[in-house]
Amino acid sequence: MYYYYNYLYSFNIPTMLYFQLVIMAGTVMLAYYFEYTDTFNVHVQGFFCHDSAYTKPYLGPEEASAVPPVLLYTVVAGVPSLLVSSLFTSTVRDYEKKVSMEWIKLILFLSLLSLCLFAGVYAFGLFATDIFVNAGQVVTGNLSPYFLTVCKPNYTALGCQQGVRFISQQEACTGNGDDILRARKSFPSKEAALSLYSALYVAMYITCTVKAKGTRLAKPVLSLGLMCLAFLTGINRVVEYRNHWSDVIAGFIIGGAIAVFMVSVELWMDGYIRVFLTFVTGPRPETHRQMINHTLWVSHFYLLSQYNDHDISQDDCLRYFTASV
Repeated sequence: MYYYYNYLYSFNIPTMLYFQLVIMAGTVMLAYYFEYTDTFNVHVQGFFCHDSAYTKPYLGPEEASAVPPVLLYTVVAGVPSLLVSSLFTSTVRDYEKKVSMEWIKLILFLSLLSLCLFAGVYAFGLFATDIFVNAGQVVTGNLSPYFLTVCKPNYTALGCQQGVRFISQQEACTGNGDDILRARKSFPSKEAALSLYSALYVAMYITCTVKAKGTRLAKPVLSLGLMCLAFLTGINRVVEYRNHWSDVIAGFIIGGAIAVFMVSVELWMDGYIRVFLTFVTGPRPETHRQMINHTLWVSHFYLLSQYNDHDISQDDCLRYFTASV
């Protein structure tokens, strides 16, 4: 017991927090450089003269889409946060009815900590998805279905009247440079990846964590509704000729894979807090000394799980936690 007690305070927690903030800041900066700078040059992919796969009509900039970037980013960033915040609020209110007043502040603190973990892990996964997609677009340089429409190549000067010819020169296009650059970044679909990441992350998180009564049907309805919106976002990209089917499918795979991984990380970290909250609603300590002992032990094992390389399971946490009484 005293070994773990002393081991806990040997950690430099502010240093670990600073290290995590540095990682998060680096991820955000990398996403920024991919998105808003020309630091990474897009691969120039060639095309065949009059290729029907790239002659679809151009329906205007992304802002003219049925799912414009502003709407997509607002929903992806805001809706999960508001939804999970409301769930945590209802959870705290539920615990207020089961425990004495001396536990309320601690439960509120742990609930806020769990909410911060959700927001941090979710945001990291969101930026990671953006980086994966941008990296794929820069490396492949796959052409959008409307590429030749905005490229406006001079077929006569390129010798296309002599038959099928492969054009690889970057100077072959005479259209607007920004539109051409955007048309060279089709694979994978960013909108499909971000929408499915957000929908699948929230759906899995709610399904695995919300245990309130009366949610047996509400959880699948909400989860399927979010998944349907993500699916429709991908369909819209194909209908508006902004991406190929393969681009959308690849985006779904990337967003879904990252969502599954990040939810696993989130549930692993959140599990220690929920073990404590579940234990609190059971038999409560009869003395102030026992209450302090309970609080110290759950803090020990939660922090140990975050700041060292030891593999501490939830069963170990609960066993040592119970033994401290």
